[in-house]
Amino acid sequence: MTDTAAQPPAPQVWPTLRARDARALIRFLVDAFGFEETVVHGDGDLVEHAQLSWPEGGGVMLGSVRENHEPGEGPTPPGAFSAYVVTDDPDAVHARAKAAGADITTGLHVTDYGSRDFAARDPEGNRWYFGTYRGEPR
Repeated sequence: MTDTAAQPPAPQVWPTLRARDARALIRFLVDAFGFEETVVHGDGDLVEHAQLSWPEGGGVMLGSVRENHEPGEGPTPPGAFSAYVVTDDPDAVHARAKAAGADITTGLHVTDYGSRDFAARDPEGNRWYFGTYRGEPR
């Protein structure tokens, strides 16, 4: 019998974003930050749907910009997304991101509430914040 009480529940909130070059963004998020490519659906340059999992839990979904959508329809436009990603080792994620050429917009620092954080921008212009802050208990 497994101890399910120790296992976090499956993610039920999925941040979503669109990209001008979704395949390049997927490679960047995997290589620079350490996301894991779970599934990618689409042909050629078009990504209909992709799921990238964060090794410590949760993840994001993304796809290519669709030319037939009206502005303001669907997920956030390219470059307008931001997310805070919890990690137990922000120093390692920072080193990986820096080595991969990520645009580090805020270096490693400790916040006034005790989290060790840094921020980076991906090639599409989205902002990613990584840190140890897990939120307050319910």
